[in-house]
Amino acid sequence: METERKTGLLRHLLPFFLGAAVSFGIFIGVSLFGNSGNTVELVSNLNKFREVMGILENEYVDTLDPTKVTEMAINRMLEKLDPHSVYIPQADLELSKASLESDFEGIGIEFLIVNDTVQVISPLSGSPSDQVGILPGDRIVGIEGVPFTGPVVTNREVFYRLRGPRGSMVSVDILRPGQQEIMRFAMKRATIPAQSVDAAFMLEPDAGYMKLSRFSDNTYVECKNNLIKLKKQGAKTIILDLRDNPGGYLDRATRLADEFLSENKLMVYTQGKSRKYNQKYYSTPGGIFDDATLLILVNEGSASASEIIAGAMQDNDRALIVGRRTFGKGLVQVPISLKDGSELRLTISRYFTPSGRNIQKPYKREQDQYELDLNRRFQSGEMFYKDSIRTDDTTRYETGLGRKVKGGGGIIPDIFVPLDTLDANPLLVRLMQENLFQEYALQYFRQNRKALLLQKLKGKPENFQLPEGAAGGFFDFVQKKKIAGLQGQKTETQAYISLLLKAGISRILWGEEGYIRVMVPNDKMLQAALRNTGKAKKLFLQSQRQSQ
Repeated sequence: METERKTGLLRHLLPFFLGAAVSFGIFIGVSLFGNSGNTVELVSNLNKFREVMGILENEYVDTLDPTKVTEMAINRMLEKLDPHSVYIPQADLELSKASLESDFEGIGIEFLIVNDTVQVISPLSGSPSDQVGILPGDRIVGIEGVPFTGPVVTNREVFYRLRGPRGSMVSVDILRPGQQEIMRFAMKRATIPAQSVDAAFMLEPDAGYMKLSRFSDNTYVECKNNLIKLKKQGAKTIILDLRDNPGGYLDRATRLADEFLSENKLMVYTQGKSRKYNQKYYSTPGGIFDDATLLILVNEGSASASEIIAGAMQDNDRALIVGRRTFGKGLVQVPISLKDGSELRLTISRYFTPSGRNIQKPYKREQDQYELDLNRRFQSGEMFYKDSIRTDDTTRYETGLGRKVKGGGGIIPDIFVPLDTLDANPLLVRLMQENLFQEYALQYFRQNRKALLLQKLKGKPENFQLPEGAAGGFFDFVQKKKIAGLQGQKTETQAYISLLLKAGISRILWGEEGYIRVMVPNDKMLQAALRNTGKAKKLFLQSQRQSQ
């Protein structure tokens, strides 16, 4: 599933470097770090590079593109530094920033690409697409009168064609189920708020839940408003869900962490080669929930800013961390603008938790070993058994109450919750990877729109009943995709498939919160948090007594 605002994640971009920026980029590095002892050597090596480029241009047997050769060279250089220092060409810069924007200018749709066609999951409430009457299940087959189907349909192309300056016009051609003629909708682009809080609601009379997908421009304001809402609804316990949250801005993470801590608590510190990048972040008085019980959900997809919050709360004995070991991304990048409009995002320091743990997992190995780390965790059994967790750091760290915690990469949870065997089922994994649950949910919605919308009017997502025959139709749908094996699955697997279908349809009807609400009873990590609220409260009270 994608949205206009979720395309272009930085970690999937290749670090290309334009030849015109080579010398400027290198001297920027010199001026930043001020290591004059290396300046002569750097200049000498730069001249050597220019000399080789000149020889290749004049003498090499085949014709070469100097820009491509330079890009390849710089790409290899960056690979040898660390996994998160990257170069962003000017053409890709807007796309790379999209996931961290507080808002964007476009038409406001959540979509899925199915069979080389954009299918609308939902128009965002109040957006231009919502106002002109675009509906879930509609297929976009043209933009600005030009057909838009086939191999050209990618997330990147959807991004560039549908986004644009506020007030500018754009038209889309829609093929709606049950209608043979294509409908054209013209609309003015508008500013669309990009949400980072997927859901915030009461799980129990005194327990609130908030799911945070990233740390972007507006994250702190969103979180603060939702925390205030939950507090008014009676929440005395907060379950903060940071699973699969890849991180984002450091200051948004520290500002959110500050809302849960009493005054003058160290939250995180950074250390770099240059002293100007060494900083300590302390909490301030007056946090919204500095007196509430707190539990934080994490997994192997929780990275960077998510790990900062988890580490700060664990080391200050402020919360119980529930789930599996986090990703282990503890390197700080700063954007450096280059003359041609491109950008270098350079690692300049490391994050450390209050107890001194380095969040970053080892990367001084082959690049593919770093990228395959999560697969290694699965194969080693770490996803299923806490005793299988291995880190390179043998130092013993302590929280404020003297609890032992480990470093060496990522945050190891206090309450370990193994990966559900159903989520590891190879067939189900394939169905999820190919978005077949959401694709079928869209198809089913198109065919049963009126009945489903009537169900929406009658109740809430958790009370939604999967219509009879929906699961059976999914089995037929998958078989047509030439994927076999569903009928032979165990009863509990088939029941889980029905639950995922129900959640997928609920997402179309109620948005992301609908999906989450349906999955709550079967969410083992969330249920583990609910079972341990008493333990989290006891921990917090102990830390309060020690501070007094």
